[in-house]
Amino acid sequence: MFQIKDECESVSFNAAIGPGSCIGNGQVTFARFLNELQQLQRAPQWQFVPDQAQMHVGEKFIATNNGGELHSFTEVDAFGGGVVPVLNQLSNSGPTRPECGAAFDAFLAGTPDSSFVLPGQSFPDTETQNDVGHPVLYQCCIHPWMHETITVRP
Repeated sequence: MFQIKDECESVSFNAAIGPGSCIGNGQVTFARFLNELQQLQRAPQWQFVPDQAQMHVGEKFIATNNGGELHSFTEVDAFGGGVVPVLNQLSNSGPTRPECGAAFDAFLAGTPDSSFVLPGQSFPDTETQNDVGHPVLYQCCIHPWMHETITVRP
């Protein structure tokens, strides 16, 4: 239902970040990625599609990473910074959200239901009665400009 997208070009990303950081075949070089962040405070090709949705209580969804990098689809109380300080700074996202810190710790610990999603993998979730009456916010805790807003109806 939700796609997690990026357009990382593997040679330049792997040279800059480390081997295996991008396994995609996108066209955006690491230099262009940084330039877009500096100019726009986001990289437009890094996004959740769609970025808004309506669901009902009990409805399940799947967020699938169709990109070449690690992403997360993490529920947050408010949009804010992720776990990569330089990306927070370049995107003007603010300090790391506590939910992102906890989700990243769970990922590093190998927790099976972590909201961090490797390329080609998916993250499932179900909206509950507690989600009615306010927007439910998800963000990527690596690329903090990637946002999803879900409205949940009874």
